[in-house]
Amino acid sequence: MTNNHARTTPAVEVRSDGAADEETLAYARTKIDTVLSRPGLPAVSGEVRILRAVAHHAGHPWSATADLHIGGRQVVVTVPGEATAAEAVDRLQDRLRRQTDRAAEAWSDGRRTATPPWRGGRPQSHGTDGGTADEGSRPA
Repeated sequence: MTNNHARTTPAVEVRSDGAADEETLAYARTKIDTVLSRPGLPAVSGEVRILRAVAHHAGHPWSATADLHIGGRQVVVTVPGEATAAEAVDRLQDRLRRQTDRAAEAWSDGRRTATPPWRGGRPQSHGTDGGTADEGSRPA
């Protein structure tokens, strides 16, 4: 059974499987809001889930997953297992910050992956300054 809780941003939900208490969910909302409300970030939608393993013998039962769309780019971040829900949320925040920074950079620059030369793209220079070396400066 899944409980829907308040949203962090207009289109991002924080959800749990019912095992997380209200204090943990509030902590998660605060951490996710910190990452997703930074200036320069394009429109964000999706969900964040906090889950606890059913197995009572699991040493690290808490996991967290964020599945977001940031400016047309899908960002999926997972934290497979932590001892406490707070640790899972903290690790999720760190990983989500790195991924959102990449998505925001790609969105603001308008970058696209360059077409390789064998598919008709232009060859790119790799570290050359465009100058030519004269014959006298080359080693013999």
